[in-house]
Amino acid sequence: MSAASPSPPPQAEIPPPSVPGISGLMTLIVGIVVLAALYIGQDVFLPIVLAILLAFVLAPFVDMMRRWHLGRVPSVIIAVLVALGIIVSLGGIIGFQLAGLASDLPRYQYTIKEKLGSLREGSLGRLPALLKNMGREFDRAVQENPEEKKGAPSPAPAQEAETPAPLPVEVHQPEPTPVELARNFLLPMLQPLATTGIVFVVLVFILLQREDLRDRMIRLFGSSDLHRTTIAMDDAARRLSRYFLIQLGLNTAFGVFVAVGLWAIGVPSPLLWGVFAALMRFVPYIGSFIAAAFPIMLAAAVDPGWSMAVLTAALFLLGEPLMGHVIEPVVYGQSTGLSPFAVVLSAIFWTWIWGPVGLLIATPLTLCLVVLGRHVERLEFLDVLLGDRPALTPAENLYQRMLAGDPDEALESAEALLRERSLTSYYDEVALKGLQLAANDASRGVLTVHQLERVKAVVGALIQDLDTHDDREPERKETVDEPVAPPASEQPAIKEPAVAQPSPAAMPVREEWRSEGAVLCVAGRGPLDGAAASMLAQLLTKHGLGTRTVPYEAVSRAGIGSLDTTNVRMVCLSYLEIGGTPAHLRYLLRRLRNRMPDVPILVGLWPADDAVLSNQGRQASLGADYYVSTLREAVVLCVKNATGEEKGHARTPSPPQPSHAATGSERLPLPA
Repeated sequence: MSAASPSPPPQAEIPPPSVPGISGLMTLIVGIVVLAALYIGQDVFLPIVLAILLAFVLAPFVDMMRRWHLGRVPSVIIAVLVALGIIVSLGGIIGFQLAGLASDLPRYQYTIKEKLGSLREGSLGRLPALLKNMGREFDRAVQENPEEKKGAPSPAPAQEAETPAPLPVEVHQPEPTPVELARNFLLPMLQPLATTGIVFVVLVFILLQREDLRDRMIRLFGSSDLHRTTIAMDDAARRLSRYFLIQLGLNTAFGVFVAVGLWAIGVPSPLLWGVFAALMRFVPYIGSFIAAAFPIMLAAAVDPGWSMAVLTAALFLLGEPLMGHVIEPVVYGQSTGLSPFAVVLSAIFWTWIWGPVGLLIATPLTLCLVVLGRHVERLEFLDVLLGDRPALTPAENLYQRMLAGDPDEALESAEALLRERSLTSYYDEVALKGLQLAANDASRGVLTVHQLERVKAVVGALIQDLDTHDDREPERKETVDEPVAPPASEQPAIKEPAVAQPSPAAMPVREEWRSEGAVLCVAGRGPLDGAAASMLAQLLTKHGLGTRTVPYEAVSRAGIGSLDTTNVRMVCLSYLEIGGTPAHLRYLLRRLRNRMPDVPILVGLWPADDAVLSNQGRQASLGADYYVSTLREAVVLCVKNATGEEKGHARTPSPPQPSHAATGSERLPLPA
């Protein structure tokens, strides 16, 4: 007898953890190197970034002049010279205004002293006296301490008398030479002039080589899909140019408003504060407060009273809300496409990297990164981290709320979505997709019994709370075209599929279909199929049909004999997860057919990509009358049978409707 060959070792039930590669470490190293390069190479990268931002602003003007047949080079030169002239003019205005303000400051000293004196005579004046009295009490306590007296040295008046008086010493600086005067004047201006020169040199080449740079970006990020990448790049460049141009125009208008208002009030150097206010509006959240602080302090120093300071504060309190909450939303919507946290974080980051200039360009630069992440798949993390679009799809968010056991937040999210779509659409595109995610995790064994029960409880509470909502189409509102991207609160996260049929609610339902149990909704074998059956029953009830929901056990081999089939006119089966041609479904349909031979049977296979929906041979082997992939199709077919419009039993499948919110990788499209 030969020895038995050794059996192979049993397969481990828990696979060993995968050894992490070096990709994560390399990403971290690359990130650190990039940050260090941005910080150390400020003198190199800052002019390039400024040139890129200016290129977005000047690109529409260059295109306009090229449409006037001026040629590429003349158009670029004219646009750059105009921009340079504006910047030099603003610099000259700021310089002259600062010089005049500095020369007038001594005249304001008397007013400042008078106001400080009035404050000193008031409640603030008693504060120094109080502090002085406290100091005296402290000195008295120290003098009365015997240990302090014992350790204190005795005075030596004789030695003090012999100490000679100090002699005054005067230090005279020699008169500066003409070379020193020129150096002292030119050195502070050398670096800004050099930076400005680099910016405009780079700007000229960017505007001249825009198409070539675009092609290189396409080659770098999307050569595999030239059509999509080209459209995305052109669209992003157009939107960024429009946004920067509008933002520049609005900030300029705000600066003019401030300058005119301060001139009317009588605040000195109104042009200086107008330019300063326009620049500070590029700083998110706190820019307007910084712009208002200096004119208010100057008004308080100029006016003997307080009326000028109050009027200056009122000017900013009126202008900033009017610009930020009325004019800007009308011009380009409620949002720039950045989350509030990203705006604050970007301001801190770019200020740390590049100082005050980084603070001014933080929002435009971060917006460029978000648009780049929105169109380049490898940089999508930038859009996820910094953009204002939800990181999770509505279906994923619902599933996350189910896992957390939070029915209130799930209901709040559902009510927000129901403002833009019908209840049927919400169940099809959000609720069923969330249940599919849960069913997939349950089939893989990653959900515990406690988590599964929590999911059932949350979805049951959600269905019960939504029972008061009508299944009707809300009124559509036109959305404004925004320069970069619509905020998630205004743009629907999913789009409702078009339906050619009239609304089922408008069709008269026969009386026998209104009785309780006319449509028998049967749950499949899955742990969450009962929730899908409850959704279908709720929708059918809202369209005037009588329904009854039973679990899978009621139609099993042991329970089918005692199933109450009174008044049943149609049977609807619900399956969230099914694969191939399962035998249990075929035998279930056979039992139902034997029990109710004249009743049409509808099978809802909510995974729209199930093979049964596209294979008529498998449908014939199963034996149902209708196969649908959405609750909308199920409601329409049931209503047609209830109104007598559906004649006979059709076994041809309904084509699966495309889903717009099922996958986690799907994101909101950028509107045209």
